[in-house]
Amino acid sequence: MSDLFELSMPWWEFVLRAAVVYLVLLVLVRLSGKRTVGQYTPFDMILVVLVGNAVQNSMIGDDHSLLGGVVLVTTLIGLNWIVGVASARSRSVERLVAGEAVLLARDGEAYERVLRRHHISDNELQEAMHEAGCTGVHEVRQAVLETDGRISIVKCQPGGDQPPPHANKIA
Repeated sequence: MSDLFELSMPWWEFVLRAAVVYLVLLVLVRLSGKRTVGQYTPFDMILVVLVGNAVQNSMIGDDHSLLGGVVLVTTLIGLNWIVGVASARSRSVERLVAGEAVLLARDGEAYERVLRRHHISDNELQEAMHEAGCTGVHEVRQAVLETDGRISIVKCQPGGDQPPPHANKIA
């Protein structure tokens, strides 16, 4: 029972380990693109669980105490709060952490290179268009990949701002 509160290393080492793992994961998630943090597939959920398991030992070391877990959780939540506050107060930090929205289509033309670069399949774009009430890309005024991975569609107004007749269609 006394092992419950005895740390196997100094408390600051828990904080340092948690901070390093948090920052490395933040960078890796950011580099992997917006779709990673968007809608999760079953494969994405498996990855999240496995990543959590993989980094556990790098944060906790040989410690199995309750106090060690509390220090880690407090550190991770604190770091997350700090990143949130910094992102809310600084546009450059927000861009660094969350990225920027990306234009996928405009005026009936889908930008195929941008779609490929951000790993957006034709089916994903079609689904977003369908949810917005568009029957095809010719009805899209603007399609944007948001920083959270969602695709936002602005539909052309009937009889108003119609896209040019040369607009490309997606299969």
